[in-house]
Amino acid sequence: MGDPRGPEPLRDEDPREIAGYRLQGRIGEGGMGTVYLTRSRDGRLPVALKLIRREHARNDKFRARFAREVEAARSVHGPHLVPVVDHDATAERPWLATRYIPGVPLDATLRRLGPLPLDRVLRLTAGTALALAAVHAAGLIHRDVKPANLLLTAEGPWLLDFGVARAADGASALTTAGRMVGTPKYMSPEHALGRELTPASDVFTLGLVAAEALTARHPFGEGSGFVIATRIAGTAHEPPDLGVHPPRIRPVLAAALAPRPEDRPTSTEIATWCADA
Repeated sequence: MGDPRGPEPLRDEDPREIAGYRLQGRIGEGGMGTVYLTRSRDGRLPVALKLIRREHARNDKFRARFAREVEAARSVHGPHLVPVVDHDATAERPWLATRYIPGVPLDATLRRLGPLPLDRVLRLTAGTALALAAVHAAGLIHRDVKPANLLLTAEGPWLLDFGVARAADGASALTTAGRMVGTPKYMSPEHALGRELTPASDVFTLGLVAAEALTARHPFGEGSGFVIATRIAGTAHEPPDLGVHPPRIRPVLAAALAPRPEDRPTSTEIATWCADA
């Protein structure tokens, strides 16, 4: 979703139809499956349909988690959130269809164009914080806020992928096939340490994304994902240097990146602060 070149043609091994949806092209491919471009059943709206990989479809634990994720995505409605159009978590190969939003992921934008202007980052942060406020109001935690999951469009940012969303009252560290769920470079300290998560974890990762958008560099430096996650885990002793960031946004970055979850503002407070700024 959001490739600046647009969807790619279908490959020989791709299906041509899924549950009555005629596939028109490939939008992207990831660890969970492939995302295709199609249209709603009435033909009026473009739709992105994610088809789960065969090896995952044969895993009962994965199927159960996917069903929970679909329910999580269906339960959340709010600004800057991509709505679910249709799904079947019980199919031979489960799938999830959402509205297709043409745009460019933030990570691709930073690679191609470099740092974003301050005003654009403020709008990006405010819009994402509003999306997270809706997620948190539904009793969920997104758990994977990162540049690849933020789509930049003419309508503002869109928060994608509830692939690891989980109820806030059961959000201890989650593992799949021996791996921690989430993206190591974009974890909160408590997530990296395997501790219980709250909505404040999403606030920390939003702070990481906003800081990176301003410099095109991760605030915790270079290195592999797990090296950076280790630095994040030790942020109480070695916080990131925010001296290169504009003074106008530095206070909210410092607050969002506070080591202790209880010291961070809420997503709603961040949205208000950025809108006022």
